[in-house]
Amino acid sequence: MSQSELAEMVGVSRNTISSIETGQFNPTSKLALILCIALEKKFEDLFYFE
Repeated sequence: MSQSELAEMVGVSRNTISSIETGQFNPTSKLALILCIALEKKFEDLFYFE
């Protein structure tokens, strides 16, 4: 799935998805949940803390 497709699916810009992927932006808990649902992944599979 492309960044653009995911962005459209969850209602954000492609730049937002890119920023999340590179660690420049931390999504809200609501957006994080929506991303987990869209990608059919658990929270800990997508987000981790160093």
